[in-house]
Amino acid sequence: QVQLVESGGGSVQAGGSLRLSCAVSGGTSSRYCMAWFRQAPGKEREGVALIASAGGTWYANSVKGRFTISRDNAMNNAYLQMNSLKSEDTAMYYCAADSRTWCPAATMSNYRYWGQGTQVTVSS
Repeated sequence: QVQLVESGGGSVQAGGSLRLSCAVSGGTSSRYCMAWFRQAPGKEREGVALIASAGGTWYANSVKGRFTISRDNAMNNAYLQMNSLKSEDTAMYYCAADSRTWCPAATMSNYRYWGQGTQVTVSS
């Protein structure tokens, strides 16, 4: 049973930084596509960043140049470095994974495994 556990959320002022972590257990995460999604109150969950097994990445336009997704296969972890945070980045952030080595489109139905989420709040 693959389990994902996020950590690193919190409250920060606009312009600040946070680093989210996702610990993967129960599977060979080095072979998975890893993803970060977010969901703000009253809005649909949206894909933020993806990283394939070989390291290829994708970012939502809203976070390009500010967020960086990475992975440490030896540690079975994935990360999301978030810089220059804005109030509109406030959301629950979810780690997700799919057993394909390449990353499918960033829609919820494409990702089989999900964490419980970690809250990020950015105050202006």
